[in-house]
Parts: sequence; structure tokens; C-alpha cells
Amino acid sequence: MSKSTAARSLPRLLIISCVFLFVSGYFVVRFPDVEGASYASYGFNLLIALPAFIALVRQLGAARGAAALAAVSVFGYLIEGFGVATGFPYGSFYYGDPLGPTILGLVPYLLPLSYVPLVIGAVAVVSGSGTTLRRIVLGGLLLVVIDGVLDPGAVSLGFWIWPDGGPYYGVPLSNYGGWLISGLIASALVTWIGGRRLTDVPLRPGLLDSLLVSMFLWLGVCVFSGLVFPAVLAAALIVLLVRRRLQLARTRDALPAPGEPAEAAPHV
Repeated sequence: MSKSTAARSLPRLLIISCVFLFVSGYFVVRFPDVEGASYASYGFNLLIALPAFIALVRQLGAARGAAALAAVSVFGYLIEGFGVATGFPYGSFYYGDPLGPTILGLVPYLLPLSYVPLVIGAVAVVSGSGTTLRRIVLGGLLLVVIDGVLDPGAVSLGFWIWPDGGPYYGVPLSNYGGWLISGLIASALVTWIGGRRLTDVPLRPGLLDSLLVSMFLWLGVCVFSGLVFPAVLAAALIVLLVRRRLQLARTRDALPAPGEPAEAAPHV
């Protein structure tokens, strides 16, 4: 791969953002009670989410992209609110004060900024080939793995609380059954709304960027909180995401430029 191709595959701004967010994990862990932090998190989460939001709209088109974002956002509010109110499907939990104001005392307003990019990234990892059902199932399973990093880190920061605890760094196993259910539905929403634009059109590498930088933030949180297995899991996911992004970038680089004819097949 040439130097210019590598630069397009992993842009300098993306690399800087990953390093910055990993280091930010130290300050999130060591200085959790900074005044106004809960409100600053809105801007922070928006900046992290924007690359995936923009890439999805460009991948699917304005109408389908907006529909997918709205559908997963509404679904996230509904299932998380239902989960807090009833304990199903995750188990008994509630959100802590660091995430700021909540809707009806149930779900933080900023939920779509943190949840939707995870779904977009997971779908992008598994899309491009295979049956619709296979891609939905793999997307849901990948989201469960991603939460294997998020939940221990979030619990250590007080982002959400499991009153009865659990065997996985204070998280009950029921949470991951719930994430599988919600992940399958969320993956299905993006996959069905995206349709052929996720299979017949080369995927944009930017679909992965929000999930990638988010994993670096949570890697930092896990490392500086002493959460060994979630940190290893985060590192493994980062390797997966980087390799997938390089693959998508190479595919797009191989396409002819607009207006340039594709290379003719050789005669045999």
C-alpha cells in the first residue's frame, strides 16, 4: 500500500482523535466530579457520533440515512426506558447522574449520541456480503461483544448502576441477553432500511470511525480503571475495526474515479 493510500485509509485526524480519546480516558477516570462535566458530555458525544452519522447519510442517501438514524434513536429510547422501568430485557438497573438529565427520570437525553454510532459501526463491520439474516445476527452478536467493554467501564464511572451487581465486573449476565435482543433489532433496522446500499454500494470507511474512536476512549477507561479483560477485549475490537477500515478503504481506492472508465477485462 502506498503512503498516500495509507493516509487515506487511516487519516491523520482519525489517528489523533484515537490518541486523544485514549488519554481522555485517564481524566474521565481520575477526575469524574469536574463541575459541568455532565453537560460537556453532550458536545463530547456529539463530536464522537458525527463521523458515523455523516457517513451513514452519505452511504444511504439523505432520506434513508435520516430514517435509519431516527429509527434506531427512537428504538434506543424505548427499549432502554422500558428496561429501566421494568427490568426487562437487561435486568434491574438505572442511569447515574454523570450522564445528565433524563427523560421522565428513565433515559438520558444523549442516549442516541452514544448508542446509534455503535450500531452503525457494528453493521458496517458485517455488511457488504452474506444474507440479510446472517448480517443481522452477526451485527447483534458484535454489539454484545462491544458491550463487554462498555458496561464494566460505565459501571466503574457510575454511568449506570446495577443494584444487585453481577459476576462480570458487577454486571449481571442478563444484561448481555438483553443486549443480544436489542442488538438484533437495531441491526435489523439499519440493515432493512439500508437495503442494497449496504451490499451493492462499496461501504464508506467513515461508518466505522465513531465506533473506533469510542473504543479508544473505553480502552483508556478500562486501562486506567484496572479492568483487565475488558481492556484486552477493547484492544481486540480495535484491531478488528482497523483491519476492516483498511479493507473498506482499499476497496474504495480500487474504484475508477468519477467519469473514468473501468479497466477493460483482458481477452482470453
